[in-house]
Amino acid sequence: MLAPYRRYFDLSSRARRKEYWLYMLFFYGVGFVLIFVDSALGLGGPTQTAVDTVDGFSASASAEGGVLTAIWGIVNVIPLLACSVRRLHDTDRRGWWVFITLIPLIGSIWFLVLMCLDGTTGSNRFGPDPKDRIGAKAESVFE
Repeated sequence: MLAPYRRYFDLSSRARRKEYWLYMLFFYGVGFVLIFVDSALGLGGPTQTAVDTVDGFSASASAEGGVLTAIWGIVNVIPLLACSVRRLHDTDRRGWWVFITLIPLIGSIWFLVLMCLDGTTGSNRFGPDPKDRIGAKAESVFE
C-alpha cells in the first residue's frame, strides 16, 4: 500500500495490480476522510444547504474538499503518476499511455481496463516479473 512512496520517482520498473489497486484504495480512502475533516474544521467549501419547502423544512448536506484535501492531492501527484506508469510497464506498454485519460470518457474507461489487465508473464522490456512466477525463473535459466 505504501510502496509507491518508497518508489517515488521510479518510472522504469514494473508494478503488480495489487500494488496499484492498494495504493488507489489508500489514496481515495484518505482523500475521502480528509474531505470530512476539511468540512468539520471549516476549511472546505459549502458544507450544508438548507431549503424551505411548503410542507416544512428540508436540508441537504454536501461536502467539498478544502485545504487538506488539496494538499493531499498535490503531494500524491508524482507517486500516482509513477505507480500508473509502472503498472503500464507491467502490461508491456509505455508510460505515455497515461495520457489516454485526456480523451473524454473513452480514455478513462480504456485506462481502467489497462490497469485491470494481468501483467506479462516473465521479463519484458521494462524488467523482471514483479510476481516472480515460477515460469519467470525457469525462463531466466534457459536464456
